[in-house]
Amino acid sequence: MKLSQYGYDFSPELLAKYPAVNRDESRLMVVNRAKGTVEHRIFKDIIDYFGEKDVFVFNDTKVFPARLYGNKEKTGAEIEIFLLRELNRELRLWDVLVDPARKIRIGNKLYFGDDDLLVAEVIDNTTSRGRTLRFLFDGSYEEFKEALFKMGETPLPKWVREKVEPEDAERYQTIFARHEGAVAAPTAGMHFSKHLMKRMEIRGIDSAFVTLHVGLGNFRTVDVEDLSKHKMDSEQFFVTDEAARIVNRAKEQGHKIAAIGTTVMRTLETAVSTRGMIKPMEGWTNKFIFYPYDFTVADAMVTNFHLPYSTQLMMVAAFGGYERIMNAYKIAREEKYRFGTYGDAMLIL
Repeated sequence: MKLSQYGYDFSPELLAKYPAVNRDESRLMVVNRAKGTVEHRIFKDIIDYFGEKDVFVFNDTKVFPARLYGNKEKTGAEIEIFLLRELNRELRLWDVLVDPARKIRIGNKLYFGDDDLLVAEVIDNTTSRGRTLRFLFDGSYEEFKEALFKMGETPLPKWVREKVEPEDAERYQTIFARHEGAVAAPTAGMHFSKHLMKRMEIRGIDSAFVTLHVGLGNFRTVDVEDLSKHKMDSEQFFVTDEAARIVNRAKEQGHKIAAIGTTVMRTLETAVSTRGMIKPMEGWTNKFIFYPYDFTVADAMVTNFHLPYSTQLMMVAAFGGYERIMNAYKIAREEKYRFGTYGDAMLIL
């Protein structure tokens, strides 16, 4: 498959700038591969397609307030910092993106907060936009993290909306977010409400939780026509003994396994053994899934509607079938489904 095959006629009006009023009341397109059908439902109807002992696998990563605004020493120039990952807890080293990058040099000091509560020193230039910062802070690690996150802003993608609003702190997060480390939300999981999770429990649908800390590499532009030459950025993941046990038991007993989002699908396909079972493990994955690909674990997938040429669209097309998914996207545009982070969802059976 080539990059050019994943373009489609996209209008910015399709992008959802705000989430549905209630998490589980966004629209749901149901694509059935075996029947060749497309249905239009409400998200909370998803449990109609699953039964007792089927398993939903969720990503329980938690988004932290990764975007900070500060000023450069001497000039006072405004600088935007995007925290990517903590490199060293004791030394308070962070891998970050800087905008505008051209104004920052090794040795520069950056100041954050009205009273310059936080000061950071640039100690390395790792990429054209990336930097390593060392935060200078006299208090404990807990006090440092509290100050850092208090100044941070919810990292809502700017193509969704330029201005972050107070409710984004809650809505740009799943209700089961537990392990801090993501700079972008696993959006398919954001459709699940407490009420829907309770209805799943009553129906006997099991839940398993894996963790993949979503990075900005998810949104990096693919700039090669030959997809086999694209390299995904690595993201940290964790699969616990309990998650592996729940998924493997369902597989052995012939129950359905639904991957809730592309991050879950990538985690499962990274942690699968040659026997088709999930192994408890942790590490980093840069797995890039595109058509053709033989999926081993999941029977179903929940995902949002993704932008043209995105790696998420490529994975969805690999799972659902290229022509079937591209046709579903055509229907979604005609039916005015909402695309993107805060948009509607698709269930592929």
